[in-house]
Amino acid sequence: MDLESWVAEHWDPELSIRQWRTLLVDSGLALAAADLAALGVPGLPDGVGVWLVIPVLREHGSEYLRDRFIRPTLTGEITWCQLFSEPGAGSDLAGLSTRAVRDGADWLVTGQKVWSTGAKTADYGLLLARTDAGVPKHRGITAFVLPMRQPSVDVRPLRQMNGHSSFNEVFFDGASVPDANVIGEVGGGWTVALTTLAHERRLAASKPAAPPSASGRAWREAIDERTAAAEPHKWYPQRAGRPDLVVPQARGCGKDGDPLVRQAIARLTETTMSARWTANRFRGRPAGPVGSIGKLASSDIARQSARVHGSIAGAAGMLAGPDAPLGGIITEILVSVPGISIAGGTDEIQHTIIGERMLGLPREPDVSKDLPFRDVPR
Repeated sequence: MDLESWVAEHWDPELSIRQWRTLLVDSGLALAAADLAALGVPGLPDGVGVWLVIPVLREHGSEYLRDRFIRPTLTGEITWCQLFSEPGAGSDLAGLSTRAVRDGADWLVTGQKVWSTGAKTADYGLLLARTDAGVPKHRGITAFVLPMRQPSVDVRPLRQMNGHSSFNEVFFDGASVPDANVIGEVGGGWTVALTTLAHERRLAASKPAAPPSASGRAWREAIDERTAAAEPHKWYPQRAGRPDLVVPQARGCGKDGDPLVRQAIARLTETTMSARWTANRFRGRPAGPVGSIGKLASSDIARQSARVHGSIAGAAGMLAGPDAPLGGIITEILVSVPGISIAGGTDEIQHTIIGERMLGLPREPDVSKDLPFRDVPR
């Protein structure tokens, strides 16, 4: 049965979103968000669980982990966050120092993570922790599924200069993780990390919005869920950079006839559309270093967008509050956009990945690569 026929037979707008997603998951059909939206029905959840955790569990997880977590993630029953970055590691993810020590049938986790979007509401975290400090840094890391809702996990929101609290710092004081929640092999976490980052940086087309005719319980719940999930991501330049607002802003300021402004808008539009077309070319292909191209494109689009907004608004773009241009959005854009060159791996990291893994250039020297982690100067 094709997707359109299946939807016509099974769609009931008064189903709950979880009931509807259960039907989708059980259908056995290949599901694409754009195809489902075109048929007027909601799709699977957005977020770290579907984008990152499921691909990682499919590739590296045990049968127990796949059975335990993939289905409830697809139906939206459980939510996830990513627990990778640390204050002391910077862009050197392999330099992480959060440690996990085996304690009978469990592991006890102690340390700190930072920049964890959604950690405040997540049920589980995709965690990297050091389990062996006596081997080189890349070989002593293990990946875990960490239960977030336990007293020894403390999540603290971080206040950003744009006024949002998109991120959190997370502290672990003997947090417990069952041994069955190890992803892959003990000490094999770096391989899991590379898979995760490849999916995080991969080229992705824009997600379809709900069609104007969307109605019924399932759609109401899906839209509420999407709104809540998008809240922590307001700063992201794909949203905060808002290339879609440059034309309305130019018209509102009476600059839509200015040839320099029109040229800048055309250049931004060309860059945005080229990135989207390139993303579509790689849709469905395995994740890999090509995702770094998309990550760099996002940085470029964000910076271009900020420049165009700034040139249109002029000095007024520095004003915040409801009386400022576009209700203060321009100021928010200008202070938010630099973050895209850091989040998910700095632009410099992406250039290194492209150079080494795609162009075959010599690897960047790393004097600590072969030292036991405990002997690495810090």
